[in-house]
Amino acid sequence: MLKRPELFRGREFFYALGVFLLIFLFSLSYEYYSYQKFASDGNVTLTCKVTNQYIKHKFRDFYMLKLDCGEVNIYTAKPLKIGDVMEKNVRAEFDLSHLDFLGYLKGFYAKSRDFYAFEDESFKAKLNADIASQHENKEVATIYKALYTAAPEDLVLRQKVATLGLSHTVSISGFHLGLLSGVLFFLFGAFYRPIHSRYFPYRNSSRDLFLIVIIFLFTYVWFLSFIPPLLRSFGMLIVGYLLYDRGFKLLSMATLLLTILLLLAFFPRLLFSLSFWLSASGVFYIFLFSLYYEKINKVLFFFLFPIFVYLAMLPFSLTIFGIFSLVHPLSIVWDEIFILFYPLSILLHVSGFGGVLDPLLLKLLSLSDTQNSLHVSYFFLYLHLVLSLLAVKWRNFFYLLVFESFALFIYAIYYVA
Repeated sequence: MLKRPELFRGREFFYALGVFLLIFLFSLSYEYYSYQKFASDGNVTLTCKVTNQYIKHKFRDFYMLKLDCGEVNIYTAKPLKIGDVMEKNVRAEFDLSHLDFLGYLKGFYAKSRDFYAFEDESFKAKLNADIASQHENKEVATIYKALYTAAPEDLVLRQKVATLGLSHTVSISGFHLGLLSGVLFFLFGAFYRPIHSRYFPYRNSSRDLFLIVIIFLFTYVWFLSFIPPLLRSFGMLIVGYLLYDRGFKLLSMATLLLTILLLLAFFPRLLFSLSFWLSASGVFYIFLFSLYYEKINKVLFFFLFPIFVYLAMLPFSLTIFGIFSLVHPLSIVWDEIFILFYPLSILLHVSGFGGVLDPLLLKLLSLSDTQNSLHVSYFFLYLHLVLSLLAVKWRNFFYLLVFESFALFIYAIYYVA
């Protein structure tokens, strides 16, 4: 059997790196031009979407709001009397006198005045309202809205989901896009292949199906405002198929690196997106496991690789979110069930029976009552990252990475037991 060639050879990597760097500098220059134009007046009036709202305790209690204002994310503080404005639209004037370029890219805090909140009447809001109408429990409705439209979760629900180890499952990401693409390939294939065999046998049916699916997926990613995890997954899907179609090895670190560099070159803001890097890290560990165990028994592979990915991602979870429980490891099982649950839940919501599975979700949420705080030093995460990179080249470091991750898991279990 012919071996698929690697993506980069020798100097080709450095040539590609030079091209990506030029694109990145051009993109960054355009962002700086946009920043100067945005902040030129010192104040700006914007209409934004409230994507997070929580109470902060300082000299007095107040709400901290995270606002999606299109080109920027803004944090602002408001008194408790404004009430619940989660998922509503707001219009306000923001003080930009202290805004610098880095803040413009990352998101920044700004004082606001003339603050006015009103209901969102967009198609996405109406879709969310339709989803919520099929459920009696608000938390369950929020989970489904997060799964389908990337709607924000409140702090309490986020903590429950993190306790169950399902933050990556509830927050829409490449995992969901991968499942959705598989469902679409199956559905469109069932209709198109008979037509293809009769009328277009000279065409490549796989390429045609890929183009149809990509159009639908792009529409979906655009509808969700190009959120970073989906953008990473969508870019990787395109790059991966193009490379596979041209005979290159698909499951390789070069493919992942190419996708990341391309996305960073065109979208410099992704440098500061935690969700983007967590999504990329998950794919990295899938590829890392495949690097050494791609040729083992398929049943054993699909049994071991989710366990390895869970252990490898655990340091990120404990250092960033700091929540763990005895039910946290069961997320390995929930992820496998989710492969069937996700397309089934979409079908149920489309047919108007979205509440059928609510009792199961409520039972699952009830398991989150025993959460514990467990914060691990970032030094441990940095060590984990170094071992991960070394493991790409040397198998012994892969074993060391597994040992280190498993040791942290045992410590976490002992801590909360």
